[in-house]
Amino acid sequence: MLLGDYFVHESSYIDDNVQIGSGTKIWYFCHIQSGSRIGKNCNLGQNVNIGNNVRIGDNVKIQNNVSVYEGVELEDYVFCGPSCVFTNDLTPRCKYPKKNSGYVKTLIRCGASLGANCTVVCGNEIGRHALIASGAVVTKDVPDYALMAGVPARRIGWVCECGHIMKKELNCPVCGRSYVKINDEEIVENKTN
Repeated sequence: MLLGDYFVHESSYIDDNVQIGSGTKIWYFCHIQSGSRIGKNCNLGQNVNIGNNVRIGDNVKIQNNVSVYEGVELEDYVFCGPSCVFTNDLTPRCKYPKKNSGYVKTLIRCGASLGANCTVVCGNEIGRHALIASGAVVTKDVPDYALMAGVPARRIGWVCECGHIMKKELNCPVCGRSYVKINDEEIVENKTN
């Protein structure tokens, strides 16, 4: 059903005190919890749960079966592959719940992509335009443009803002962007071209 200038499927549930940007589509069996803000032109697939007070930027795509828990923030143009996993508590106990004061913050920067079934352990930051491989487990901060794979995830290369995996050269043959190394663990776009 079209609500204002965004779409919510009739099987989904939207709590009170939620903000949803224009052009956003929320598909089957989703739950958007109180205090959450979802930006413009987002697409939430089937069975997505957005926790209390979560912030989601513009143009974000969240595939099926993803829960974005309180304490996680997704900036603009983030892609969350099917069944990717976020956490928000490093030492959970049912008998001793921490509530939201004990949640550890996680930030996914602009343009980052998270592959299907990857896990992002809370307290980490995924850099701008980074690419996390399917099934990887992120246990530490990820630099901008890093290509991460494995358990635990380690950097196996670099990826252009457009998504092309770069080999030894830090020049993208697809879009023409080039990058320069700052050190072994950091690159930046070369703006002099």
